[in-house]
Amino acid sequence: MTDAPAVPPAAEPSSPSTPAEPTAEPVLLAVAPNGARRGHGDHPRLPVGPAELADAAVRAADAGAAMIHLHVRDDNGRHSLDPDRYRAAVAAVEDAVGDRLLIQVTSEAAGIYRAPEQIAAMRALKPGFCSLGLREFLPPIDKGAADPVAEAALQGLLEDLAAAGCGWQWILYDAADVYRLARLRDRGVLPAAAGPAALDGGAAPVLYVLGRYAPGGGRVGELVGYLAAQSDTGFDDPWMVCAFGAAELAATGAAVALGGHARLGFENNMNLKDGRTAPDNAALIAQAAAVADALGRPLADAAAARRVFGLA
Repeated sequence: MTDAPAVPPAAEPSSPSTPAEPTAEPVLLAVAPNGARRGHGDHPRLPVGPAELADAAVRAADAGAAMIHLHVRDDNGRHSLDPDRYRAAVAAVEDAVGDRLLIQVTSEAAGIYRAPEQIAAMRALKPGFCSLGLREFLPPIDKGAADPVAEAALQGLLEDLAAAGCGWQWILYDAADVYRLARLRDRGVLPAAAGPAALDGGAAPVLYVLGRYAPGGGRVGELVGYLAAQSDTGFDDPWMVCAFGAAELAATGAAVALGGHARLGFENNMNLKDGRTAPDNAALIAQAAAVADALGRPLADAAAARRVFGLA
């Protein structure tokens, strides 16, 4: 009779492994809760006044936002750049959330203001952080020609903001805007002193807008053109994406996967991924937070957001 084969000794139980520390760069989620054109008639939870903005800020921060993009209104509910109205809104949000959110104000024209008025408003306000639509201050000119007067006015504003310790983010609407911004950087029109201009690309952070002028809203594929232009120009500063309409969450996922950041909210989209109307802005942020978690990127807090944008 043959001997039974020897039974190998039982393996020693392995000790539980220590969870690895997250290595991915945190993703910054910003909420854009109202925009320039919508009101309570579009959604009852769309915030308009300071108290409503403060409430929306708390809810968005609780859902994972690290930044809020503010618009304010006049007494008739129209978009306004009035510095005192901005001060009231910023104070209300700060009272509600403390330092949990990086606050950004818009300089958007919204068909109401012209560049000199936008410049005057931002110069009077000197916000800690603002958004600047490149083509609103420097409308595109055929064959890449420059407008020396408009460029000098914009350069003066940027120098004043930088001297006051203020930051800014460029709003870009297509890949051509990326090339225009890079040309301004290379020609020395953008200040190279303190503030966000000291970031790697020398131009300050950008928001890539998908679908601003497209019927039916944005398409995620538009991001390809932006990123190709970014690579061509050697633009290394932080980038963020927002998308009009149903593409918002998919655009967020693409940005998260590719190392960018995302802005969401009722300014651009009011629907959840299943097509239902979102109950509030925070629900859109919560969806995006779940996407970031699934893709392995932790959420940035406000302190990290300030570092991302060179404001720390």
